[in-house]
Order: sequence, then C-alpha cells, then structure tokens
Amino acid sequence: RAAEHRGIALPKVNGFQAVAGQGIRGEIEGSSVVLGNRRMFSCEGIDTGGIEQTMTRLEEEGQTAMLVGVNGAVIGIIAVADTLKPEAKEAIAALRLEKVEVILLTGDNQRTANAIAKELGITQVIAEVLPSDKAQVIQGLQKQGKVVAMVGDGVNDAPALATADIGIAIGSGSDVAKETGGIILIKNDVRDVVAAIRLSRATMRTIKQNLFWAFIYNTVGIPVAALGFLNPIIAAAAMALSSLSVIANSARLKLHKFATA
Repeated sequence: RAAEHRGIALPKVNGFQAVAGQGIRGEIEGSSVVLGNRRMFSCEGIDTGGIEQTMTRLEEEGQTAMLVGVNGAVIGIIAVADTLKPEAKEAIAALRLEKVEVILLTGDNQRTANAIAKELGITQVIAEVLPSDKAQVIQGLQKQGKVVAMVGDGVNDAPALATADIGIAIGSGSDVAKETGGIILIKNDVRDVVAAIRLSRATMRTIKQNLFWAFIYNTVGIPVAALGFLNPIIAAAAMALSSLSVIANSARLKLHKFATA
C-alpha cells in the first residue's frame, strides 16, 4: 500500500516463502530477496556485522528491526514498533495488585522485549521464542505448578492459548486466536483481563458461600425433621428460604464493579 501511495510499481514475486519466526523470501526480477530477522540472515549466511550498531540502537528504542537482503547482501533495515495500548500499563499494575505474576512472552528480540517490558513495568521477559515454542514455554510454567493464563491475539498465539489453563483472546485479533481462547475480550481493553479474574474469583467465592449455607440448612434441618420436631409447613418455608438466600447471594455479583477504572 505504501508503494502504491508513492506511485511505485510492484513487480511480481516468484517462489514466495514464509519462514515461521524468521521472515520471508522470494525472487523478484531475477534477484533473491530476503526480509527477516537476525536468525533468518544467519541461516541464509548473510553477514550483518556492518549494520549491527544501527540494529542495536533501534532495538533498545523498543523497535523490531527487520533486515532486507538482495542477492546475499544487506541493503536496508525496516524498523517497526508495536503501539502500546494506553491502558496496558494500568492493567499490568492491577494484575500485580491481584497477586498475578506477569510474564512477557514474545518472538521479538531480547533488547526490544526488554525495552517494552520496562515501559510496562514487567520484570520477567521470555523473548525470541518461535511460534511453535510458545506452547512449550506454557507447559514449562505449568510443570512448575503454576496455573497459567495466556493473553494473545495472533495466529502464532493459538497453540499457546490452547495449551494454557485459561486462554484469553483479544477481540480484534485473528479468528484462529478467538476460536482457541476460552475468554474473548470483546472491547479489546486489556484491563478486562483483570475484570475477568476478579469476576471469576468473586463467582467462586459466591459458590462456596452458597454451598456452605445449603450445607448448614440441611445439617440442622434433616436431624430435626427426622426426630419429628419440625412442622411440614415450617420445613417448606425453611426450604424456600434456603433457595432464596442462594439466589440473593448470587445476585449480589451484579452489584460488584470488576473493572480497574
């Protein structure tokens, strides 16, 4: 689209190939063209020493540097950066208040990931992870006894979303991610991750309270009824009261506000 805006003709690409976690390659007008990260250029045997300093600077600024190579030589760099959602930092802070351990899991290089994590206030970073390896990282955390929730929006996140104990997909993400996630954030607001956790915990708390009171009613009522000390009318009223108390206690969830703001 950028080329079209500039009136630049787009030549035909032959032999196009996408390499997961690395980049793309193809042939344009007889020249071999590669666009990708360090890993791809290393596999292609293309020397990147001459632009290493520039790449490092871009990465430390939180940008992902993609190299462009033609016929085995580097000819340029394209730097891109994810725009952090305005509410992301607030969501991370709220998760910490909920005693949730936050980890940034990304395929970006370590420098870029560290820069983004620092801006968000995240202390744990697992970077340079291939899409196929994200699920293995989730499994490793689970083996440590952790209950893992994965938040993602891309096709590359789908295996990890499926592997996690709870998969949370962003509503604006890919269809594959949304099909895989157990929870979908319709408003695309990452603060809803916190709201979902708070709502889930409040729901479990309410379920336990309801079970407790139902257990108490039956523990007290059944022996009294068995001994013949309970009038059937009173027993019916007590049963109705038990059901009403459960309904009223559950209805209190509607009064809670689970959002962070």
